Amino acid sequence: MFILRVCAVAALVGMGLAWLSPVLAGESSAGMVGKQTAGVVVGGMLPVRLTDGQSSKLNGVAVHPSWQMTMTNPSGNEWWSGSIALGVEMALFGIAEPTGAFGVGFTPKAVYTFISFGRLKPYIEGGGGPLWTNFEGRIPEQGSDFNFLVWGGAGANYDLTTRWALNIGVRFSHISNADAATPNGGVNFLLPFVGLTAKLF
Repeated sequence: MFILRVCAVAALVGMGLAWLSPVLAGESSAGMVGKQTAGVVVGGMLPVRLTDGQSSKLNGVAVHPSWQMTMTNPSGNEWWSGSIALGVEMALFGIAEPTGAFGVGFTPKAVYTFISFGRLKPYIEGGGGPLWTNFEGRIPEQGSDFNFLVWGGAGANYDLTTRWALNIGVRFSHISNADAATPNGGVNFLLPFVGLTAKLF
């Protein structure tokens, strides 16, 4: 229910921004190097079991504030033409099942954005980094509170205005402690998400 409310609020905010300021149709993709964006996505965690040792089903909410900078201009006119961005994001997890737990992390990330579809800008992304949790004694697969988060996914930004975009996608996430402690069965989840992105410079 909480996720549905968050998605509804994000959609209403997006429609309001679109009403206030339409996108300029002729926005150029040239000179994209150095462009910066910030955003936040929110989603519900859907557990994924890949091995017999992964018995827990992580259910909860994840929030990911992020920042990124475009590093390359697109080249060519093919449908796959795009630009590469590098950035960082926080990972904030509130877990309700199998027991109450949390995670706070920090991950560098890389993003490839396709620029040939007008207002719609599909992308693929991935990242990884440290994750501080209270999993020890709560999540049977993980024997330490210090873990690592590795993730990858795909989505699309839809330009609502010259500055704001609606962001929708899904990512796969894996949490483990890299065998720094025992056990280290790892936990996985899918994260369908919705959010907003703002162009800064």
